[in-house]
Amino acid sequence: MTSRVYVLAQFKPKDGKEAELFEVLKALEPDAYREEGCIQYRVTRQIVHPSATNNEYTLVFNEIWQDAEAWSAHGRRKQIQHFFETEVQAEAGLVADAIVTAYTDESADFDAPIFG
Repeated sequence: MTSRVYVLAQFKPKDGKEAELFEVLKALEPDAYREEGCIQYRVTRQIVHPSATNNEYTLVFNEIWQDAEAWSAHGRRKQIQHFFETEVQAEAGLVADAIVTAYTDESADFDAPIFG
């Protein structure tokens, strides 16, 4: 078990904007990898596969951060704030909706006493 934070940042592009949004998201990758605590920061594009369920959130960042503070620092970066302001929140942006979720690999009762 680790203190790592696993993040899925899912984006639903506006109609006809998926390819353009994918390129904008790809441009965020190089700087993220230079951040302290960034282990993985990869944008992915949904594919059609018989074993998968498709949804409208076709672009997803798969992120792994050393800990919650590293992920928080990432969110405070001007580049990331600018992306959310111009592409997610602004009416003229490329994103129709976004869902950001964070996960841990520790159980909810990780620090609970162990009784034998």
